[in-house]
Amino acid sequence: MADPRRPGRNAWAELTSSWVPDEDLRRLAAYRLLAAYDSNQAGQVAEVTGDDKDGTERRELGDPSKLVDTALGYLLGADQTITVAGAEHADDEPTAEATMALAVQDRLRSWAEKELLPLRVQQAERTAILLGDAVYTLAWDPTKGRVLLRTWDPGLFFPEWSEDGEHNGADFPLRVHLAWDIPEDERRGLKARLRRITYELAPIGPASRRGEAKDGAAAREYLYTDTGEPILIPGDTLHPDTGAITRTYPWAPGKPTPWTCYLTDAEWELDDLNRSDILYDLPLHKATYRVRADGEVLDRLDLMADFLPVVHITNSIPTSGDHWGKPTIATVLQALDELSATDTDSSGASATTGSPIIGLAGARLPIDRATGQPLPVKVRAGTVWQLNDNGRMDALDTSAQLAELRARVDHLLDRIAANSRLTAAGLGTLDPTALPSGYALQLALGPLDSLVAAMRLARTHKYAVLLRMVQRLHQAGQAEGWPAGESLPARLMWGPHTPTDRAAVLDEVVKGVGAGVLSVETGIRMLIDVGYPIEDAQQEIERIQQRAFEAAARLADATGDNAAVRKFLGLPAAGPEIPPAPLVPSSQSVQAQRAPSALGRHGDSAG
Repeated sequence: MADPRRPGRNAWAELTSSWVPDEDLRRLAAYRLLAAYDSNQAGQVAEVTGDDKDGTERRELGDPSKLVDTALGYLLGADQTITVAGAEHADDEPTAEATMALAVQDRLRSWAEKELLPLRVQQAERTAILLGDAVYTLAWDPTKGRVLLRTWDPGLFFPEWSEDGEHNGADFPLRVHLAWDIPEDERRGLKARLRRITYELAPIGPASRRGEAKDGAAAREYLYTDTGEPILIPGDTLHPDTGAITRTYPWAPGKPTPWTCYLTDAEWELDDLNRSDILYDLPLHKATYRVRADGEVLDRLDLMADFLPVVHITNSIPTSGDHWGKPTIATVLQALDELSATDTDSSGASATTGSPIIGLAGARLPIDRATGQPLPVKVRAGTVWQLNDNGRMDALDTSAQLAELRARVDHLLDRIAANSRLTAAGLGTLDPTALPSGYALQLALGPLDSLVAAMRLARTHKYAVLLRMVQRLHQAGQAEGWPAGESLPARLMWGPHTPTDRAAVLDEVVKGVGAGVLSVETGIRMLIDVGYPIEDAQQEIERIQQRAFEAAARLADATGDNAAVRKFLGLPAAGPEIPPAPLVPSSQSVQAQRAPSALGRHGDSAG
């Protein structure tokens, strides 16, 4: 880890490829090491690097994987929901802004369902928790008519920052790469290759089309007039005084910009690269550009967007001056090593306890007739040995050591739970009888609450950016139903990460709404937060009001008691008489037939 290029101590020789930048070697080696812990292969890595001669005998029972999966479950919560600011007012305040927000929210949720967003989020977030980082890319697919979402291994992600190195976690690079080696394919006659996908923000250029290089390979050809002036894409504007080309994007009306994003997808044969060829500066004359299914060559293809459709997720809030995340298990790797070593010792002690070491003196042992030597002694059920008069049998008792090792395992698990902030209660190893009350459980889960809050805070802005890119790529692709104009702020809302006493919340809502200290809207929102299956809050309120009106109408018809009806509706006892109202079948007719004295929001008999 200190020097991944050090000869003889490198566990993953492929990381030292000539094109890998030196500053990324330790990060890639750390990813491989963390993946080894997750797949119960850390002992094998330790043996390969010379740190542990008996690494393959180490017992690894899946504790790192359990920590990762547990953290993932608490991070994601019960569900994930896309919300757009202002959409909740579309029913009670049908303004143009609220109606548009609701329409965008519905389209984003429909897109998320088609793109299996919960599955993609779970893929990326498990990688982020295990390795510290995860990567999404977005691409417009004209055949499907929607944006495609893909997750990537962060070991393939190489952002290119400015040469001065002044950047932090809030900055965005102007150029990023996704690169990996493609092994040799002898059957197809293909040599080992390097593939690099590049997204780059650069000034807008002239219109282009597919052409051919001197060697006949596919390349991009830029178009100019006979007088040497650039031919523009429809909608672009050339400024003769500066020579710059500007473009107005659908999400920024009235704000022309000279920037666009270019996509390049190329391959190099590894034999054509030397030690001086680094990923960020590969020889373009040796590149072979890939061609898309529609025949478009991917050589600086204009994506018609002024942003990089790449989102880098960090598991933690990066430190100042850094932009990489920290894995959840990073702080407890030494404890996991000790836990594995203790499990290994415990396994050896249990073997000697179950099949003890026995010393015999004065025993008549069976003889091998062929060699004349005593046969090996084996302890089996029903075995009988004949001893001489002074013979004796001694058994080595290791049960005390086994009990001590098991106690140490429990101690290490408690340390891991505390130092990872997942807590014993969160990992399910806490004895329920050890907690005298629910308040004590809340205190026990306090570190877990702060851990989940920090993890979600690190992701809130990134998912807001991702949903903004989804809107803009649909606008750039001129997808049907996506309005032009500025992108609306959308967020990915996480469900509750810990179980809630639903019965207690329901009782609290009933008492609060009944006493008038909570509105029906607030009560419904509280029920949704604890997991009650309410799909739309406004529709639920309308159903509640409709049924209350119908019940009040039936009560008025049956009794004619104005005071009873007013008490049933929660209105003041004093007031004018409420006339019986006919039952109505729908919410529209309820609104039309609603009696002001019976359903006035403040109990005002005059409406």
